[in-house]
Amino acid sequence: MSTPSNYHVVDSAEHFQQLLSADLSKISLINFWAPWAAPCAQMNEVVVELAKKYAEILVLQVEAEQQEDIAESFEIEAVPSFIILRGHTLLGRIAGADAAALTSAIASHVRPPPSVAPLSSTDKAPAAPPADEKAETDEELNARMHKLMEQSKVVLFMKGEPDAPRCGFSRQIVGLLRDRNVDFSHFDILTDDSVRQGLKTLNDWPTFPQLIIKGEFVGGLDIVKEMAENGELDEMVQS
Repeated sequence: MSTPSNYHVVDSAEHFQQLLSADLSKISLINFWAPWAAPCAQMNEVVVELAKKYAEILVLQVEAEQQEDIAESFEIEAVPSFIILRGHTLLGRIAGADAAALTSAIASHVRPPPSVAPLSSTDKAPAAPPADEKAETDEELNARMHKLMEQSKVVLFMKGEPDAPRCGFSRQIVGLLRDRNVDFSHFDILTDDSVRQGLKTLNDWPTFPQLIIKGEFVGGLDIVKEMAENGELDEMVQS
């Protein structure tokens, strides 16, 4: 695929800063991606087309796990993720393979909005609950999290789905469990921020994935790796 002159593959943090600082009045689109994540392949093509369509923007392609310092500076927790800047000012953030949202966001920042709104419709559910909907209490959330943790003998709280992980750590732990033929259910914490934040407190563990066995928190990727190597994981699963 041919790429336009405003499209750059970032190979270091220094390279990133050099490109970003060359013109602080320019709008930049940063694409955080990973080669193992299937949704990224499609979105990479969308990003190239946006670079071609909007020659005035700067498009930076950042492989998230290779350029970990850059990803961490923007608090990237899953791929694909997109950051829109003007200079160093954040204009927008889009998570996931949402081509329509990304295209619309770029268009809104690059060009003035049309005077007449286009006709459109959607059958998607609203992003937020109605304002008068009763909020979940701490007790209700705690009960719901325990129920999720006990949905099967082995439960993995991860980013994305087992067949489409959205972070490298989730991808690795899924592979580890599958290599050992461990039967597990999962919960995508990116779909429920209450559960995502609540589990950090409940299990006293700040990151994901989190592995649960028999309703009890076992650990994250590093701990599970160590347990797999010393045979403890197989013992817990088979007991």
